[in-house]
Amino acid sequence: MRGHIILSHGSDSGPDATKVSALAATAESLGWTTHRPDYREDDLKGHAGSIDPRLARLANAIKASPVPPVLVGSSMGAFVSGLASLDAPVAGLFLLALPAEIPGYPRAFAASAGLTTFLVHGYADDVCPVEGAIAFARGQGAPLLLVQDDHRLSDTLGDIDAEFRRFLDSLA
Repeated sequence: MRGHIILSHGSDSGPDATKVSALAATAESLGWTTHRPDYREDDLKGHAGSIDPRLARLANAIKASPVPPVLVGSSMGAFVSGLASLDAPVAGLFLLALPAEIPGYPRAFAASAGLTTFLVHGYADDVCPVEGAIAFARGQGAPLLLVQDDHRLSDTLGDIDAEFRRFLDSLA
């Protein structure tokens, strides 16, 4: 086992969503173990209302991990992955379509400083403005791949997969 990865899906999605499923398959093919929490019940509480229950579910998954895990998240999954990294030891963050804030939630996005982090964001993301991802990446000194895609990032999944492989290789 090279390490463990917890992949968190976005709102109105599920653990079998396209991006987290594809990235889980890539990680497993490289010898990593994976876990995809199911946040669908939490998401019934609305965007702002789902964050604390998602954080609790993710904290339990981190505690159950055999080693400090890599956290991978898409949209709301990216938001909670960053916040979770402030409270538990993790090996890295790979964040997709990051919202810098969630309307109605009192905290803005944050992540553990000095943690190996990589972001991917679409120029045409109409849900999470690209400026927030750019500002976070700049503040952390984290690499950011900007792609010609929308919030779903479905047109550039091959590029994302290639960056994910490089990211995991850098951690191994």
